[in-house]
Amino acid sequence: MPNSANASGRILVVDDQPANLRVVSSLLSRHGYEVQTAPDGAEALAMLEARQPDLLLLDMLMPNMDGFALLGEIKQNPDLLRLPVVFLTVAQDRELLLRAFDSGAVDYVTKPFMPEELLARVNAHVGLKQTRDRLERIARERQELVNLVAHDLKNPLSSIWFASDMLVKNETKPERIPRYHKMIHESAEDALGYIRRYLETQDTSRKAAEAAQSTGLRDVLDWIVARYAMQFEDRGVQLQARAPDAAPMVAIDGLVLRQVAENLITNAIKYAPDSNVDISLRGGGVGFWQLLVEDRGPGIARDQQHALFRPFQRLAHAGKDDGRSSGLGLSLAKQIIVDLGGQLWYEDREGGGARFIIELPQMSAETERPAANDDPQDAPA
Repeated sequence: MPNSANASGRILVVDDQPANLRVVSSLLSRHGYEVQTAPDGAEALAMLEARQPDLLLLDMLMPNMDGFALLGEIKQNPDLLRLPVVFLTVAQDRELLLRAFDSGAVDYVTKPFMPEELLARVNAHVGLKQTRDRLERIARERQELVNLVAHDLKNPLSSIWFASDMLVKNETKPERIPRYHKMIHESAEDALGYIRRYLETQDTSRKAAEAAQSTGLRDVLDWIVARYAMQFEDRGVQLQARAPDAAPMVAIDGLVLRQVAENLITNAIKYAPDSNVDISLRGGGVGFWQLLVEDRGPGIARDQQHALFRPFQRLAHAGKDDGRSSGLGLSLAKQIIVDLGGQLWYEDREGGGARFIIELPQMSAETERPAANDDPQDAPA
């Protein structure tokens, strides 16, 4: 909590007496608080709506809009409901003080006040609010972490379900059985890897460590093909991969890039189920390489594209959604790539369909980057 030696926080003081405003403002400013003042309730309300302080010191009895009227307005505003309010008053009437608490005040200080008493009460209430805000922020971050893990477990679990379902049906060609076993094993490993990754600390040292890692783009492309080719075949469509002979290393952990690429592939499966999907590599801007995921589905309407990477955004044509999607995929994918110095964006594909592009910094200076207009060669799927 703040103390008189190193207090910090924003306080709005409302009083119709200029001398009181000067005294209180001077006292709190000397002890490290950022102080704003207002001579009446109407001006204070406008200031509160523009910027919320950590504490409101409010004169109880003022002309026009008094402290009770202002407090009533505050309680009607959902954004200000939890703002702590301390009344400043000369009143000693018990009924008036009880009314103050009933109206939503957390405390009161009688005038003339002792500087030590006012400062102690301010420190206590600002400290309580800041502690509450910090705990709420931690709770939000933990919930976001749960959302991240739950979302990213969906892809490997879906692969496990697909492979096990094909085995249970006893309709699988014998030569495919080892591939389904391998898919189940690798998907389980991926799920555990995602859990380990998100249980690590989310600080800058971890992000720096991730950025220092590298992976081969061709390795990721080959992994995607091996993981999803059979799912496409069972739908009667193809996953087509193209890459130059010498695809470089890029500055990202391989598991992370696979995770992002999986989000794009599973989106294509979901929103363009009858379309072939192309995944390819090409040179991007100077010092960057791109991984593209393209389909011939309905694409994304222009009026939805601006919100495509927002958390919990669902596409309007997702009418077949099973209700289990969290809407986090593209938002998380973009956040991960941007944190590592890259970019992720959407384009309408020429001739119809969707194109997502992941652009990442090249890791190896020795690897020669092809010109941006070079056509990648077909890679075996």
